[in-house]
Amino acid sequence: MKQHTNSQLKRIEIIDALRGFSLAGIVFAHFLENFVAGPLPETAIASMNAGIMDQIANGLVDFFLRGKFFALFSFLFGLSFFIQMENGEKRGIYFGGRFLWRLVLLFVIGFLHSLFYRGDILTIYAVMGLFLIPFYKFSNKWILVTATLLFLGIGRFLVFYITQGNGLFIEQNFDPNSPMTLAYFEVLKNGSLFEVFDANALNGNLSKIEFQFGVFSRGYLTLGFFLLGLYMGKREFFKNYLNENKFIQGMWIGALVLLFIAICGMIGIFTNLGPGMDFNTWPAMFGLTFFDLMNIAFTILIIAIFVILYKKRKPKSFLQKFIPYGRMALTNYVLQSIVGTFIFFGWGLGYLAEIPSRYVFLMAIAVIGVQIWLSKLWLRHFAYGPLEWAWRSLTFFKLYPMRRNGTVSKDH
Repeated sequence: MKQHTNSQLKRIEIIDALRGFSLAGIVFAHFLENFVAGPLPETAIASMNAGIMDQIANGLVDFFLRGKFFALFSFLFGLSFFIQMENGEKRGIYFGGRFLWRLVLLFVIGFLHSLFYRGDILTIYAVMGLFLIPFYKFSNKWILVTATLLFLGIGRFLVFYITQGNGLFIEQNFDPNSPMTLAYFEVLKNGSLFEVFDANALNGNLSKIEFQFGVFSRGYLTLGFFLLGLYMGKREFFKNYLNENKFIQGMWIGALVLLFIAICGMIGIFTNLGPGMDFNTWPAMFGLTFFDLMNIAFTILIIAIFVILYKKRKPKSFLQKFIPYGRMALTNYVLQSIVGTFIFFGWGLGYLAEIPSRYVFLMAIAVIGVQIWLSKLWLRHFAYGPLEWAWRSLTFFKLYPMRRNGTVSKDH
């Protein structure tokens, strides 16, 4: 059996930096929504965005971050899957079965996380990650074809054809003044920790599943980005990014073209729908797909710009600060939710919908800065983040040493 040295399996730092960068974007999105993960009552929205600076802060997050950085995080999950499978092959083992068990563990972590924050994405990753295992053997052509169909809304169109706008699992209600919205907001605002857990454990997860796999189709897009990450792993883009100038140029030019088409299509359709915007129509389904394509184009553009900047000395020195943050992404993702829900929900400080968005924006910057600093400090002494260590140890049924001994996981 061919042996591979640590240098051959060393971590690709740009991936950790990009993962940390994507997590920072998620922090902004979650904080600006006050960790509600759903519609807010109109009175709450008005109080959070009373000033022009609040509206600008919220608008910046909506336009540049929301829906883009979850996609980037998903892309990196698919890329990490490829790296783990490839490293398994280099060691002479098949990692598919182990990855399946790894997904089971991720589901458990995600469910516990969802008790605090119903917008948890880890349970969705655990379910959709199952599809990555067979796709590992597919050719790049079929991986891209499948991802393209998912991005073009095949999941949404099939669901709408079957349901004709009715809920797939539950009746999803995005009316900010509906009794369901108001009742959930009241639980978050004034409920105890266990009341929040009770609301999120069943109804919260059902609402999330409807959002992910109903006509809003976030789950299908997640799988599409998984496959895009798998594709980029197979073509060894991040191993050779210094020599990928033509491909990177194609990425950002293609993304700009797609962005223009998507914005034009979205404006054309939603303008014709009128102020009432009935989403239970076929034109609305195409409008939502153009909206998704806009976010997809933005995400590809972010990846291209990040790589271009990472190739330059000064920007790279800044972006490298995200490396420890990315290496502890699971721990930081869960921790920011616990901190955020403690700040906003009634079981903690109870500031839900009471802090203007401009200050919440600054709070998000502070949380990111503190987490980056703590991650760097932690990794000086330990080889893994706490949740990363637990996930890895349970994956292999082996207690890995936490203290640094000069080696760390190469599996991203």
